Amino acid sequence: MDLDRLVVGFFVDEVVGGFFISVPPGHVACVYDRGRGVLPHVWGPGLHLKIPFWQVAKLFNAQILEYTIHEGFDFQNREALGDAPIKATSSDNHNIEIEGSILFRINKHKAPQMWENIGDNFVSKVVRPFSRSRVANVVSAYTLAQVKANRPALEAQLKAAINQEFNDEGLICEGVLLSAVKEAK
Repeated sequence: MDLDRLVVGFFVDEVVGGFFISVPPGHVACVYDRGRGVLPHVWGPGLHLKIPFWQVAKLFNAQILEYTIHEGFDFQNREALGDAPIKATSSDNHNIEIEGSILFRINKHKAPQMWENIGDNFVSKVVRPFSRSRVANVVSAYTLAQVKANRPALEAQLKAAINQEFNDEGLICEGVLLSAVKEAK
């Protein structure tokens, strides 16, 4: 009798539940159709219908995420939202380390292209390498004194440079916040 309930429960969960995808607030969903590939339509919050077994839905967090750059970051999880301090050389040849946060989110309208072209690992494939490159590149145009004195202008320039790279990949940089700029030891 317990086996019958298990089979019926599995059937109800997989077949009947497979008709729906529930998208919570702050998220979007994309659908992979086994016949047509990733569909261009993006589903917002709510309950949506899909074809069980034929279509697979993928949820994406569309809220603003914080990518922290700080000392002691653990690289055990490649998709963790963070990084070690970024090392750069200023225009007056000082080696510096930069700590801070990059605020970003998924461009809801480009989520299907991002899923198809990048996959699930957008932090290790896009956010980390582009952020490291753009921060080091922009900082290298300033002297150490300018970096320390002109943080708001530097943050705005970093945001624009990172957004240039992120936009093509389906991400939006909402802001760059520097918390520490120090000379490397």
